[in-house]
Amino acid sequence: MRDSYESPLCARYASREMRHIFSDDRKFSTWRKLWLLLAESEQALGIDISDGQLDEMRRHLTDIDYEKAAGYERKVRHDVMAHVLTFGDCCPTARPIIHLGATSCYVGDNTDILNLRDALRLVRQRLLSVMAALARFAAAHEDVPTLAYTHFQAAQPTTVGKRACLWLNDLLFDLRQLDFQLDQLRLLGCKGATGTGASFLELFDGDAEKVARLERMIAERLGFERCQSVSGQTYTRKTDFAVLQVLSGIAQSASKFAGDVRLLCHLKEIDEPFEAGQIGSSAMAYKRNPMRCERIASLSRYVICTVQNTAVTAASQWLERTLDDSANRRITLPEAFLAVDAVLNLYHNVAQGMTVHEAVCRRHLQEELPFMATENILMYCVRRKGGDRQTLHEQIRRHAMDAAAQVKDHGRENDLLARILADPAFGLEKRELEALLDPESFTGLARQQCRAFLEEEVEPLLDENKDGLAQAAAIEI
Repeated sequence: MRDSYESPLCARYASREMRHIFSDDRKFSTWRKLWLLLAESEQALGIDISDGQLDEMRRHLTDIDYEKAAGYERKVRHDVMAHVLTFGDCCPTARPIIHLGATSCYVGDNTDILNLRDALRLVRQRLLSVMAALARFAAAHEDVPTLAYTHFQAAQPTTVGKRACLWLNDLLFDLRQLDFQLDQLRLLGCKGATGTGASFLELFDGDAEKVARLERMIAERLGFERCQSVSGQTYTRKTDFAVLQVLSGIAQSASKFAGDVRLLCHLKEIDEPFEAGQIGSSAMAYKRNPMRCERIASLSRYVICTVQNTAVTAASQWLERTLDDSANRRITLPEAFLAVDAVLNLYHNVAQGMTVHEAVCRRHLQEELPFMATENILMYCVRRKGGDRQTLHEQIRRHAMDAAAQVKDHGRENDLLARILADPAFGLEKRELEALLDPESFTGLARQQCRAFLEEEVEPLLDENKDGLAQAAAIEI
């Protein structure tokens, strides 16, 4: 259809796997599986439900008549009841026991938790894939000197690999947050209209132990250790906020990476992947714009802003239940995941395909190295040449100011080293000066830090998760 709006997140950006998690087929087939699971558990606990009714439900878990459901919803103005009635038409024998004792949130909220869990697992796979690509990049460039910046002004040298470790470290932080929230996820369970379980207590003739067993049976079948201990009709909406904080954190890290790469592209030190036939600009044929990193930044901004929706929703729930969360959550939860999915896929593409232009890195380093080397020159001339520290410091200051003026005022080359070499106060020979200007002597512990970080923190983590990098885990129900 081209005559109605379609979300670009589906049409352009997110993967098929993430789109499927939040699809109608997944949602409504999960509702039916939850109704079947409820009926199976109720039968096991003594409710009069026949095997024939259960078999009938099993035969119709995925053949959803969406037109019929839409017709029922126009009539009853209730999406869950519309699908109860549609399922009942498929299962006339089971119709009387479908949704027995449950409220809408039994299927709605439990499905949302299942979706959040599996979407987080997919995000985790994407995140690990990006980390693996960055780790390879860092290892390959751990000893390549490059100019580091503070305030985007030339500072001290580092290595390309060490800089990549900064990006990796942010993602490691995000992974830990993701794992924590994934571990905290709990099903809503079977809580009833206000969270008291009253309808199920009535169903089991006041047997509270059977109500508790019902929840445990359903939780175990769905791969959860337990359900939420207390709730109103819904699970606490702070869960959504906590999950989207994880997505926001990933988006922050990705946007920082993308911004750094965009700056480095401007400096011509790094290029993001660029296909042979790719067009950078419709007007300027020579342009090679960092469009993938710009897209990462753009989508990340959307995710970072979206988390505010979940904060306001959690804050505005009334007592045991209010419905002003529903329409907002239908948009906010899926689209935040779709956007992060796209961000991580782009991040992986850039991380595994970046090109480092080492000659440019060296040139930029050499342009600034004369200023950075002055402390080493000063110390060498005092210790090895018997120079006066205060006198030489003043000479360096004057030479540096004059050299900077030549660069800034006249656009000339930095001639600071030539000035120092020609100054008899320093008594330096050319070979001595060249030895003092080895770029690797200015990178500190950058290479060692990169290697230690990869070996001690990143590589063991990737090795532990190597089996999960190939595909996302999801429990079939």
